[in-house]
Formats: sequence, structure tokens, C-alpha cells
Amino acid sequence: MDIKINKIEKSRLPNIDFSNIQFGKVYSDHMFMADYIDGQWSSYSIVPYDNLEIAPGNFTLHYGQSVFEGLKGYKGDHGNIHVFRPYDNLKRMNMSASRLCMPEIPEEIFIDGLKALLQLDKDWVPEQEGTALYIRPFMFGNDEYIGIKPSDTYKFIIFTCPVGSYYTEALKVKIELNYVRAAAGGTGYAKVAGNYAASLLPAQEALKEGYQQLIWTDSKNHERIEESGTMNLMFLIDDAIVTPRTGETILGGITRDSILTIAREWGVKVEERDVTVTEVIEGIQNGLLTEAFGTGTAATITHIKAIGYKGVDYDLPPVPNDSISNKILNHLHKLHRARTEDKYNWLLHI
Repeated sequence: MDIKINKIEKSRLPNIDFSNIQFGKVYSDHMFMADYIDGQWSSYSIVPYDNLEIAPGNFTLHYGQSVFEGLKGYKGDHGNIHVFRPYDNLKRMNMSASRLCMPEIPEEIFIDGLKALLQLDKDWVPEQEGTALYIRPFMFGNDEYIGIKPSDTYKFIIFTCPVGSYYTEALKVKIELNYVRAAAGGTGYAKVAGNYAASLLPAQEALKEGYQQLIWTDSKNHERIEESGTMNLMFLIDDAIVTPRTGETILGGITRDSILTIAREWGVKVEERDVTVTEVIEGIQNGLLTEAFGTGTAATITHIKAIGYKGVDYDLPPVPNDSISNKILNHLHKLHRARTEDKYNWLLHI
């Protein structure tokens, strides 16, 4: 694949303090771009990270035909870059694109574009423990057209940013019983922009009440646990990792799948099934539920310290260092930097 490269004149890298990085605020020097026009992908390029020129009548600004992914690259002990499960992100992105009547992104474009971008911006991958290079591929309809139909043209972009931890402490979350994130037949299982826009108001209302995140419930009766704002959810109940099964309304998380795969390999009991609000609250009260945590690319594993339900906060016990969740978290940290065997070929080495 012929990728035209236009390097930035002056790198911003010397001005970056990698020991103090705010998540999603600092962007690397370059981005990869490709266009879909007349039924085919073309115009592969790497250019300096900069603003885009978009017409006021851009289709996506009005109708939200946009999908995205999030993955991470890590600096290994020998200076190599290791990207975690990019082929799975591509598979999920194409599934999301299909749901929004968008063209699939060929593997060659996604992977080769990613490789070329990271090779050029390799010095942007931080080395400090607890840091990574966050990678954001996204695609949007690019027609200048005000009318309801799929766009005929699309733009695919990958940009990156060095990041620290998304969450720096255990979370206090609230079970949402009014607003709905996703309903059967909708787009809840896909990583589309509109899913997140619709969650902003309830998340802000919860924040005013002292909660950092929401636990979404089913749209019909608000009886079943689904996922959190930026994370899939898992619970340790009677020494088993219990998590809601994915489906029409729950995103199939790649970190989620990684954790369940490792847990099963280690002989930990795993249950993917319906999880009810009543089971969670009663489990905390009777001591059978000893851990709750979120999983995701940004969060990795983030523990939950309290769950709010109908005006009452139910506190969870402190999580010991040798808990199964912390053991898996430490294993993932080692795997990300190729410090342990990659049994499942999850790493793309650059």
C-alpha cells in the first residue's frame, strides 16, 4: 500500500511532560488518513495532526454516521512497540460500520496504516509505568448533503495520544433507573458516536450527586445490569467472576474478553449471564458479592467502591492486592509490555 507521508515541520514532543499526562488532552504529531470515494478506498496519507476542513452541510454533523475504536500501544523493555489486539478492534469496527451502512475497512488499510503511523511517531509512546499510547481510529460519512440516506463518501482517520490512567481511584457509581443507554434493536452493541452523546446528560446529573459513573440497566424494566458508561462490568460473587452476557444492548469489550479468557485459563469460575439489580444489592448486603469492577481499553480494570441505588449507597469492601482482579490486572500489565508469554497472539509488534 502506497502511503504518502508529510512530516510535521517542528515536533511538539520536546514540550510534553510524560510524567504528567492528562488523558485525551495531548496528541501525537501525525495522523493517518484514507478516503472512500466511488466505491473504493484511496488517498492513503500520513499528515501532521491538525484541524479538518468540513463543510457546514457535512452529513455526519447532522445525522451522526460515525463509528470509532479505542486501543493502546505500549513501549516494551527493549524499546519495541506492542499494540494490544488490533485485529479484534478492526473486526468490531467493521461490525459497527455495517450497522450504520458504512463500508468495511480492509485489514491492509487499518493495520498497515497503523504500523506506518506508529513507526513515524514511535517516540510518542511513553515508557513510564501506567502509561500507554492511546490509538483512536474513526470513520465518518463525508458527503455534503442534507438528506436521510447513507453517505456515498467516507473518511477514515487514525490519530494517537500518550495517556496516563483514565481513572486514578476506585469509583462510586449509580444504578440508573430512569434514562436508557440502549434498547433491543438499536445500536447498543456497536461502537457508534450517538451512543455516547445520549449518555452525557444522565452522566452529568449523576456527577452532581457525587457519582463518577452510571450502571446502565435494561430499557424495559430496569431490572438487569448491562454496562457502565466507559466499561463492561464484572462482579466477584461467591468466588466466581460474573458478568452480563453481551448482546444487542451491550458492547462486546475486548478487554472484557481478555479478562475472561485469562480467568478461565487460570481455573477461575466464570459466568456470563443475566445479572439483576436485586442480585447485586443483596449480594453486597449478605457478603457474597465481594468485588465489582469495570473493564475497558481506557479503564483496563477499575474497581468500584460503592454502588448507589434508590438513594442509598452500598459500600464494597477494600480489594486486597492478591485478589483475582488485581492478579489479572498485573498479568495484563506484563503482557502489554511483552514481559510474559503471549499465549493467544494478542500483541502486534512494531
